[in-house]
This record gives sequence, C-alpha cells and structure tokens, in this order.
Amino acid sequence: MCAVYRGPVCKLCRREGEKLFLKGKRCATAKCSIEKREYPPGQHGSSGRYRKSGYGLQLREKQKVKRTVQMTEKQFRKFFGIAEKQPGPTGANLLILLETRLDNVLRLMGFSLSIKQARQIINHGHVLVNSKICNISSYVVKQGDLISIRGKSSDIEPVKDSIEESEKMPQPEWFKSDTAARKGEILRMPTRDEITLCGGEVSENLIVELYSK
Repeated sequence: MCAVYRGPVCKLCRREGEKLFLKGKRCATAKCSIEKREYPPGQHGSSGRYRKSGYGLQLREKQKVKRTVQMTEKQFRKFFGIAEKQPGPTGANLLILLETRLDNVLRLMGFSLSIKQARQIINHGHVLVNSKICNISSYVVKQGDLISIRGKSSDIEPVKDSIEESEKMPQPEWFKSDTAARKGEILRMPTRDEITLCGGEVSENLIVELYSK
C-alpha cells in the first residue's frame, strides 16, 4: 500500500469541509469542486450524518493540517516530536515548523502556486539555499537564510506563472521576497499569528490532545 495519497485532491478538501488550496489558483475559482459540492465524498456524504465526537474533532483537525502540507502520518509525527522538544507551546511550535518548511516558503515567496508544485521545483534542483542547491523539501528555513531560484531555472514556466499570481497577494513580514530577482531572505521566524496554513484557522490544541493520548 502506497503511503502517499495519489488520488483526486479535491476529495480531500470536501472531506475536511473547507478549501485546502491543493491545486493552487484553481481553488480560488468557480471550478473548485467544494464550491459545487459542499459535502463529504462517498455514497452517504450528502446525507450529513457524520457524528462529531471529541476524538473525531481532533482527528479531523490533524487530517486537515496534514493534508494541507501533504505529509504522511510518519512525517507529520516526526515534526510533532520535534515541536514537543522545543520551548513554548507544542501546537504553536508545530505550526511554525510546518510554515517554515522550504516547500511552503517557496510558495509564500511567490515561486510556486502550491506546495506540490514547490516540491517538484525543489526536487529537480532549481532552488538554492545560501547559494547551494537544496533538494530537500522538508528543510526548515532559519533566520538569515537566502532562498533563490538557480540562474538557468529562473524562467521555467511554473516559476513565471507563480510570480504573476503572487503579485496580487500580500506577503508576510517575516521574510522579504524579490520576485524579479528570483530570491528572498528569511528575516525572522514567524509568530503563531502569522501562520498561513489553512488560512491560519487551526485549532492546534486539538492536534496536541490527539497525540497526547
């Protein structure tokens, strides 16, 4: 059994009952499937008979975040373990770790339309971190890191398309991005209030409660 979900990603949004923006700009259009069918997939999805127990709420919150960052359960638990060992609230630590993964940072800087696309760009060696090729999507950026697109890769279609779309979006203050020069710099780590994953609407305490059982 494959650990990575390779089915229709729109079903994941419908299962969680909200947009996870897994298809980039398509999710902001009327073509988004959740705009047409605001109920879970499956034979009984439209009946609305899903029981929401305490455990169910915790599981759904975890699944929502895990599916947004498109990680396996093993990868997600690893990041949770790292967050537990850091000072401060575990839930906030987890969200900040996920927010500062290289694949998500590339999306936020305007060099990709989605996390999936960012991973393809990173895996193909198009991204430099501190002037060195980094093909590890899970790399967690640090203050002072310089992120850039390799010279020969500056005009590949995914990057050009993403830059056009990013010009319409506001950028967080914890980094600066120069899309024309295809580079950006991490000024500081983001705060909990600056988390953009799931639109920032995450009840991280539910995830902590789930993994604490």
